Amino acid sequence: MPINLAMTVMSCLEFLLWATLAYFFWSKNLQRRFPAMGTYLALHVTCTPLLVCFLYLQSHNIWPVAMFRMYFVGYWAVYIASAVLLFFVALEVFRSALSAFSGLMRFGTVIFRWAALVSVIVSLGSISYGHKGILIIPDMALSLMRSISILELCLLGFLCLSMNALKLSIRDRAFGIALGFGLLSSNDFVIGALLSRNTSLTSPLQLVGECLTLLSVGVWVAYFALPEPERKPMVVPANSTIYRWNEIASALGHTGTQVAVVQPTSSSFFLTDVEKVVEKVLTRNLRESETKS
Repeated sequence: MPINLAMTVMSCLEFLLWATLAYFFWSKNLQRRFPAMGTYLALHVTCTPLLVCFLYLQSHNIWPVAMFRMYFVGYWAVYIASAVLLFFVALEVFRSALSAFSGLMRFGTVIFRWAALVSVIVSLGSISYGHKGILIIPDMALSLMRSISILELCLLGFLCLSMNALKLSIRDRAFGIALGFGLLSSNDFVIGALLSRNTSLTSPLQLVGECLTLLSVGVWVAYFALPEPERKPMVVPANSTIYRWNEIASALGHTGTQVAVVQPTSSSFFLTDVEKVVEKVLTRNLRESETKS
């Protein structure tokens, strides 16, 4: 698996961007707001230099077999761990965007989890399982990441369509995180569709994919470095659509007080009919007596 100077420089630049991103992230205590994103950053800051080191030693024929095995296991382990963490990051972004609407946030979280579960089951069920042994790990990892990438693109589309209704600024860090993952997901889909499994790291498509990765991390660095506009309390009309949806979602998630409803029996219907007949007879007799007098 040869690696050229351009890929080495871009890999080192990627690590520097991850380190810069982690600095801004933890210096502003954003791990309290996005704990899963903090774990995701820690994973890449720790593992990226190790993977680059394995590639460098392997490309210079220094314990090539051992370095390739370590790179293979390490790369796909980080890939699978990233896919799992991305689900929780997307959930954090979703909750942050809907934080002003508690009912929609709770009800949407339930739907979000079920959609992710169904997507993962469908993706893992579509694996051909043509490879045996350890070679099946890339198939499972790519399928899992594909399902999470679809979820991220749907989340980004949702935020773009509902920004006005949610009063969400384009400079909000939750939107910035979704935008960066949207770029990474598009990169995975496009490059993955055009790139074969055994392509060398020196191929032009690999370089294009690495450039898109640098762009995504650079977007995050810009969002975390720049000040975020403060989200003010939302004031919406009582007859607005989103307010009604929030009330409906709150009602669906609220158990409330249980009320016993007693169905009327046949005897109650009979007594009601008798009362009506007696009332009619009394009214008629009263009218006749008034007429005679």
